[in-house]
Amino acid sequence: MRLLGLFLLLAGAAMAGEYAVLANGARMHVERHEADGAKVRLYYSSGFVELESAVVVSYEAEEYVAPAAVGMAAAVAAPASSVVAEAPTPLELADAAADRYGLPRVLVRSVMAAESGFEPLAISPKGAIGLMQLMPGTAQVLGADPHDPAQNVDAGTRYLRDLLEKYNYGLRHALAAYNAGPGAVDKYNGVPPYRETIDYISRIEKKLRAAYAIKP
Repeated sequence: MRLLGLFLLLAGAAMAGEYAVLANGARMHVERHEADGAKVRLYYSSGFVELESAVVVSYEAEEYVAPAAVGMAAAVAAPASSVVAEAPTPLELADAAADRYGLPRVLVRSVMAAESGFEPLAISPKGAIGLMQLMPGTAQVLGADPHDPAQNVDAGTRYLRDLLEKYNYGLRHALAAYNAGPGAVDKYNGVPPYRETIDYISRIEKKLRAAYAIKP
């Protein structure tokens, strides 16, 4: 339930779909939902999140207009302790982690874009979780909660830095290992011949070339 505070950030996205109204009052913008007994899956652009059905109290069409916010006078009168700081954006988390581990910001941003499309709640068909798409086993080894965006990005960036060091800062090898696993890179002594991995590296290299104005 720690991620529910992020749903309000996602609710403003300009996409077709519906709003899932949660028991805590938050409204999450989703493309569709599927109920399955005690569970419900909420689908968005690059994945889904699975919640207990009791957490979602209703669904509303996208045309729904939320009630007006509390007036300025009431907001000013509220005690300072009631003010909740906004959660860092995915890009802010990426930049902070890149600085922490000495990596180019554009590299961490590009990996995050390729992995999750900047969706904190992304879950891949293989079970990879969050902004940096950490597998549960990898997250456990790195000592991180993959469902916590800050821990997810920190651990994913640290793992990327470790892979760069492992492969003597060979970027293609490190990216291939992040996508397909170090075992596959070691097996083929380089980028494995997997279409998904080759396309993954190509997308990231394209963003890096554009950022640094490098011609292919």
